[in-house]
Amino acid sequence: MITRDITAFLALAQATPPDAGPACAKAVFLVAPEGFALAEQSASDNAYMDLGVVVDPARALAQHRDLQRQLATAVPAITFPGDPAAPDGLFPNNVFATAPGRLVIGRMRHPVRQREAERADIRAFFTAMGYAETDLRMQPGVCELTGSLVIDRARGLGFVGLGERCDEAGAAAMHAAFGLRATLVFDLAPGEYHTNVVMSVLAGRALVICPSGFADPAVPAALAALYAPQVITLTAAQKAAFAGNCIAVSPDRVFISQAGAEALGDGQRRTLAEAGFALAPVALDEIEKAGGSLRCCVAEIY
Repeated sequence: MITRDITAFLALAQATPPDAGPACAKAVFLVAPEGFALAEQSASDNAYMDLGVVVDPARALAQHRDLQRQLATAVPAITFPGDPAAPDGLFPNNVFATAPGRLVIGRMRHPVRQREAERADIRAFFTAMGYAETDLRMQPGVCELTGSLVIDRARGLGFVGLGERCDEAGAAAMHAAFGLRATLVFDLAPGEYHTNVVMSVLAGRALVICPSGFADPAVPAALAALYAPQVITLTAAQKAAFAGNCIAVSPDRVFISQAGAEALGDGQRRTLAEAGFALAPVALDEIEKAGGSLRCCVAEIY
């Protein structure tokens, strides 16, 4: 099922057992921010970017190395070299994603990001492991993978926010490529560019969500009902601090940027702890100047 019908989706999702596959990835990969810079094309539809700020490439690279070190305490974490000609290349989860035995390549909106999908080294890495390619660049529609699509891997559920970076055709292509059981399609609020900034599903059992990031308030309400009581509801200010751009790369730890962690209140931290998660904050303020945060840096390997 792929639908905009909230009631139909919720009925199916509530009856879906968590047996679609592992809730968390077996490994992750990153792309180093070589020649870190702000991409003017990306800033055209990313309200989290400010082209007027000064960036420090060396500091961004140091923060990224620390992110890899900390992720590697939970799962194997591989970093591919960056390309100074691809300034957004440090956010590979928009371009590459996996399902068991399959590498999915996304169709990016901006030409500055489309070149990332041509990387022979990343594609060869997965080919050598026996992964087949599903190249969505051959499909109609724009689809920036796990930026636009948040997946509950345990239940095989997808949540796709439409906007400049994903359209209806792209949503359908991703639903098929990942072999999802059910996908809910909805509109993001004006000014939002990716779903993974306004929500995250943590290891299939908890939800972090900012209702103001959705055009229709009925959508976050339905998702909260699906994951209740393990729901962390964010304010717009917490979302702007990238508190929603977090990821559980293991069943007991949530990796989040330092700014996102500091934005959380005591009650929200308690909810995460009650859901069985410890927070693993990483300082990424330099990288966040590029309009993305920790989740955007992490491509999962299933």
